[in-house]
Amino acid sequence: MTEAEGRLWQELRDRRLDGIKFRRQMPVGKYVVDFACVEAGLVVEIDGSQHAESASDIIRGAELKARGFRVLRFWNDDVLKDLNGVCDTIIAYVQDVNLQPWR
Repeated sequence: MTEAEGRLWQELRDRRLDGIKFRRQMPVGKYVVDFACVEAGLVVEIDGSQHAESASDIIRGAELKARGFRVLRFWNDDVLKDLNGVCDTIIAYVQDVNLQPWR
């Protein structure tokens, strides 16, 4: 795990974040996602700058969406500089399945 993934995992593991169950490094089809809340159909990905406008991420996102998941992406810096904001956003997306990710 990257430093950002490790910090976020400390918040997500063992239902620490608002009692929500997350899995780490979960296989979904031919992909392995960083974190997933199966019950809410939400995948959380923590990305570095190499993922900016990545064509492969677009294809990956489309496949995950076809499998019933919304993909919420955060930059490493988002997690490292505003972990509380990231966690609040994740809670909002788990609670409202109609919210659609912005990236």
